[in-house]
Amino acid sequence: MAALALLSTTFLLSRDADPAANLPISVTADPDGMVREQVTDPNFAGTTNSGGSLTMTARTARPVPNTDEVEADALNATITMKDGSMIALEAPLANLSDSRDDAKMSGGVTVSSSTGYTLTTDSLNAVLSRVEAESLGPVEGESPAGHITAGRMRITGGAADEDVQLLFTDGVKLVYYPKTE
Repeated sequence: MAALALLSTTFLLSRDADPAANLPISVTADPDGMVREQVTDPNFAGTTNSGGSLTMTARTARPVPNTDEVEADALNATITMKDGSMIALEAPLANLSDSRDDAKMSGGVTVSSSTGYTLTTDSLNAVLSRVEAESLGPVEGESPAGHITAGRMRITGGAADEDVQLLFTDGVKLVYYPKTE
């Protein structure tokens, strides 16, 4: 994300005679008097190791001092697999790290899939280079079969030809809704 911010700034600076007029970086002072830089409306697009596409957007992003992390507010991430199915992740707050290859999402994470799952959890860790994520606590929501609760959830997807799976553990409860015709 930091590299993306620097790259986008480079292109923004080369477009206008007065680059400061449209610069998406704002510098503000927090209550402690520290100056913070942030990028407004950042976005990122890339590919996972299995060939799926990954897109991420946020309301704001800012570097975390003395680390390689970027902290993002209102993060939306979508992974689209080669077969067209997708998983969307939304979180009020996320810390992304290139060196760890992950995004630590918190503040109430929503996971939605094109296969009919809409789940929520307090926090979730996701790998950026492949389809892999794990909730750090209980998860609850709707599935194609009914309402599901579990102590943990894991999203896995291996090589390009493997299906993505949602694995529920630690006290799984499913209230089944039979289909009526």
